[in-house]
Amino acid sequence: MDKYHSFTMDIVPQVQEVDSSITTNLTTNMMTSASSSSSSTSFPATTLSRYENQKRRDWNTFGQYLRNHRPPLNLSRCSGAHVLEFLRYLDQFGKTKVHTQLCPFFGHPNPPALCPCPLRQAWGSLDALIGRLRAAYEENGGKPETNPFGARAVRLYLREVRDSQAKARGISYEKKKRKRPPQLPTPSQTSPPPPPPPLS
Repeated sequence: MDKYHSFTMDIVPQVQEVDSSITTNLTTNMMTSASSSSSSTSFPATTLSRYENQKRRDWNTFGQYLRNHRPPLNLSRCSGAHVLEFLRYLDQFGKTKVHTQLCPFFGHPNPPALCPCPLRQAWGSLDALIGRLRAAYEENGGKPETNPFGARAVRLYLREVRDSQAKARGISYEKKKRKRPPQLPTPSQTSPPPPPPPLS
């Protein structure tokens, strides 16, 4: 077992992940312990949007990860390196097939057969997760200049994941241009109505 996972064996034995929301389906034990610690956070008790609920779950999950870290970590001592450890830890629960360079399906977006390549977290899921955690950090009193989720190392890691997954899976992550809705012609652009027929 490698160095990124050796200290996290007792966190959650059966974590399940869905690419669109990494921490939604955590086991009951982790969610219970995480929610018991959420009373110290500054999230309001009102009805929250789906995004806010997901952000709170992600924040509680990261807090639980820090408490189970060996040795345990305080948020104030958390750095970009610890965020990278967390992201690599999550990889073991990924559901996105990422082909290795030795795989015959490397760069093939729709492989015609199964292969033994590893499952990983999708880049888009990790990118969205970091965005939510970055916002949650500052909402819970963290300063923007010390935000570990905005560290340069984290940005570089996400860029590397994006590029490597794009090559391995043959998928482009270029942003799609939004199609502008068709504009109605202005009165000056419309042709004048035809003159009425002459009266006889």
